[in-house]
Amino acid sequence: MLPHSYTTATLRLLTLLAAAGAVAACRPARPEGPTPRAAVAVIPAPVSFTLSGGPPFVVDTVTVIAVEPGDAEARRIGEWLADLIGSTRESTPRVVEEPAVAARAIALRIRPDDARLGPEGYELTVNPEGVSVVGGGPAGLFYGVQTLRQLMPPAVEHTARRPAPLEIPAAHIVDRPRFEWRGMMLDVSRHFLPPEHVKRFIDLLALYRMNRLHLHLSDDQGWRIEIRSWPNLTAHGGSGAVGGHPGGYYTQEEFADLVAYAQARFITIVPEIDMPGHTNAALASYPELNCDGVAPPLYEGIQVGFSALCVDKDVTYRFIDDVVREISALIPGPYFHIGGDEVERIPHDRYLEFISRVERIVAVHGKRIIGWGEIAPARLTPNAVVQHWRRDSVQLAVARGSRVILSPSSRVYLDMKYDAATPIGLSWAGLIDVRHAYDWEPATWLDGVPESAILGVEAPLWAETLGTVHDYEFMAFPRLLAVAELAWSPPQRREWNDFRRRLRAHWPRFQALGVNAYRSPDVW
Repeated sequence: MLPHSYTTATLRLLTLLAAAGAVAACRPARPEGPTPRAAVAVIPAPVSFTLSGGPPFVVDTVTVIAVEPGDAEARRIGEWLADLIGSTRESTPRVVEEPAVAARAIALRIRPDDARLGPEGYELTVNPEGVSVVGGGPAGLFYGVQTLRQLMPPAVEHTARRPAPLEIPAAHIVDRPRFEWRGMMLDVSRHFLPPEHVKRFIDLLALYRMNRLHLHLSDDQGWRIEIRSWPNLTAHGGSGAVGGHPGGYYTQEEFADLVAYAQARFITIVPEIDMPGHTNAALASYPELNCDGVAPPLYEGIQVGFSALCVDKDVTYRFIDDVVREISALIPGPYFHIGGDEVERIPHDRYLEFISRVERIVAVHGKRIIGWGEIAPARLTPNAVVQHWRRDSVQLAVARGSRVILSPSSRVYLDMKYDAATPIGLSWAGLIDVRHAYDWEPATWLDGVPESAILGVEAPLWAETLGTVHDYEFMAFPRLLAVAELAWSPPQRREWNDFRRRLRAHWPRFQALGVNAYRSPDVW
């Protein structure tokens, strides 16, 4: 998604720099020494958070995790928490089903009738006698456990070394999210991320109470999901990547496994098949999708706007129907992203007709379309969602009843460099340091778009210059935490200096998790 061009030679130079360790070379020295007990850092900021200053709760060999009898979701979340705490059989708390809270217990309860919380809210209480986490729904309970995790020492993240005894500071938190959509987009088309690396991002999103993972599965450089009725999409179209890097794709079984893995962490995977532009990988795989019937070669550069499906052919819509049908069968979530951006080779009226027709196809398969801001002028139903990324006409869609995801490129495009010296990344939308990603207000970002029309906030991470999962992490962290707080925390709980303090205190957790985060001068 670039409004300008880079040559393949430039791309090769960028990726060689990254491969040679440019990111590692610019990484600052890690801080040493133990984390101060006072350095408690919860991100995103809860609605209400009080540290009592009293004695902590101590997790020891008699501690149990108590759930109500028959509550399968609470038990599943409790077993996840037990695995986090314990590194041996003796140190892993038992999960017990008890109608009353046991002594010396971490009690997990779901209370859907608590109007304060809503389905994603929670109340967390820690005192010397025990811990209570109450969720307004299963998701709320899970998010409460993630906050409890952040109250624990960072060493709890190590698989081999856990603190013993484990102390949790006395605290009381009541919390619920501001926005329904708290997301990140991973571009796995320009460079392919294997399933295990996507799962790592899913786990990190869960830690920060984010609930949407948008996967950009097709573009000019690669097609990354198996479509059984059109097998050459992956056999040929999935074989390459930017700069000549290896390609790859997800089988339908692998993709379904990713969806289930995310769903277990209350994250909805949103697939994107970009159309009618950004389609060279598909056009190279099937010549009949081209107006001239001639397949172009595979593409390794990062120019945009040169490719387009032939919107006047019936076969194009049979193709789209098959793709939407097969992918929709793999996802329980309600959304299907159709891209729709940067289309330069189709007359505007034909483009708008195409978008409307594709919305109908998506609806037949039981999904709601999402598209980038360019789709807003099309004749869309109020069910459509528009994703704002640059100056566009989303107000037209809002006036018809649609809702908006905010992804302003000048604030939350995580592929933008932090500063001029950042060795990877781009800069066409500007340089985005951590403070710039944090210091803006979604409710006032777009004139004519009230907060009630904002579904949420999403941070895209495009992969033109990213070759490895370490590159993805370097560009995402710590800016993704700023986006998580924008999407979760109420405006009155967000303040840069406070976020900066918490981010500094949070750094040892990055170390424990092995996250290749950028140590920003904004923060230190």
